[in-house]
Amino acid sequence: MGGSLSALDYAVIAGYLLVITAFGSWFSRFQRTTRDYFLSDHSVPWWAVCFTVVATETSTLTFIGIPASAYTGNFTFLQLAAGYVLGRLLVSLVLLPAYFRGNLVTTYQLLQQRFDGRVRLLAAGLFLVTRSLADGIRLFTTALVVAVVTQVPVPLVIVGLGGAMIVYTLRGGVAAVIWTDVVQMFVYLIGAVIIAASLLLAIPGGWATVASAGTAAGRFTALDVSLDPTKIYTLWAGLIGGVALTLATHGTDQFLVQRLLAARSLRAAQAGLTLSGVLVFLQFVLFLCIGVMLFVFMDAQATPLVLSRPDEVLPAYVVRYLPHGVMGFIVAAIVAAALSPSINAMAATTLTDFYLPYVNPAADEATRMRVSRRSTVAWGVVQVGVALGAQWLTRSVLDAGLSVLSLGSGGVLGAFLLGTRWPSTPSRAVLWGMSAGLLVPGMLWAFTPVAWTWYAFVGALSTVVVARGVSWRAAPGTGASAQ
Repeated sequence: MGGSLSALDYAVIAGYLLVITAFGSWFSRFQRTTRDYFLSDHSVPWWAVCFTVVATETSTLTFIGIPASAYTGNFTFLQLAAGYVLGRLLVSLVLLPAYFRGNLVTTYQLLQQRFDGRVRLLAAGLFLVTRSLADGIRLFTTALVVAVVTQVPVPLVIVGLGGAMIVYTLRGGVAAVIWTDVVQMFVYLIGAVIIAASLLLAIPGGWATVASAGTAAGRFTALDVSLDPTKIYTLWAGLIGGVALTLATHGTDQFLVQRLLAARSLRAAQAGLTLSGVLVFLQFVLFLCIGVMLFVFMDAQATPLVLSRPDEVLPAYVVRYLPHGVMGFIVAAIVAAALSPSINAMAATTLTDFYLPYVNPAADEATRMRVSRRSTVAWGVVQVGVALGAQWLTRSVLDAGLSVLSLGSGGVLGAFLLGTRWPSTPSRAVLWGMSAGLLVPGMLWAFTPVAWTWYAFVGALSTVVVARGVSWRAAPGTGASAQ
């Protein structure tokens, strides 16, 4: 049994952080221009696009939050994952061709082409705010796990992990982020397989016992056709809400779209994104199975674990029941699931959507690189600050992180839908629509028990309906030129 980390475990964790930071920093030799820094000169093959997308949306929220949801609940999370797969297909068919035709650095440039700078600024600003909050929570979640197993205070872990994230992203740019993502995906998946194997070996009867006990307790229930909008995981919330959230995160959010724009071609981006949906779905099945295994294993223990929150069940199992060395590797795997930083994408948005259009349009390449690197550091510090503040969260970290993204993404998604389907909508109408796309989900969150899985869909729908309504009420002849 493990009990607490040994010197061997600490050496494994420290060694992993040093290796991954050095590996990411190695890509600095290729960063000669801002297009290299943000798009890797469109050199990424389709399979690397697939792996980086999987790793990007997989975080410690996934590694500990999804097993916890099956440990206390069931498999209904898969309904949302099914929506994720369908959403990817729509992004590949509808949005990616427009991005590659435009030779863009950020997605928000498309909004300026369709409407004007105000719409672009609002969308880019929302991205910076929601990503800071969501990824700050993501960083806190990682620190929470590491703190549980190492007994190092959470604030110190946050600062240490945040520092490593900033260093290799600062030096290596998006190439460092993408290729370290590829490595880290395999590291955390190996870690998950090790946990699953150890549980099966520890449970008498192995998988047969898990299947029997899990079925009897309803843990394998995957379908819920309830029409109750307050339930987070239902078939309708999963398909409708999951598609809307994926359209927003994979089709309009610079964090993920930047990975797609770095692909060698449109077809490479489409292939990588589509396959990533299948891999993510299978990955969720694995993590949910681990949650059921934890339920069966813990239920059979004479001395049950005392947890302050369900999110602690997996790290508590690791520290109490796994041997030294393996413990250190699992902590490294959890760190691997977290270190897929968004700060390079946020720096790209800062430079392309704010600095160049409004501060210094004539900036030379040296100035652009300097601003890009300073922005990378600044947004890294912001996320560390959010992570420090997230220590006072009382709800599930998985739900908290996804709620933030859902609240802010619907309005931006609505703007992109208007730009692709109704490009003649006046910019003033789009701004009114986006305001509604923020206000309506915000009111649902503040005053109703409606589940967060509906927020992105409601926000996008509100944006489109209000924008089209304002457009129809405009004077005859009002179109995209009426700003």
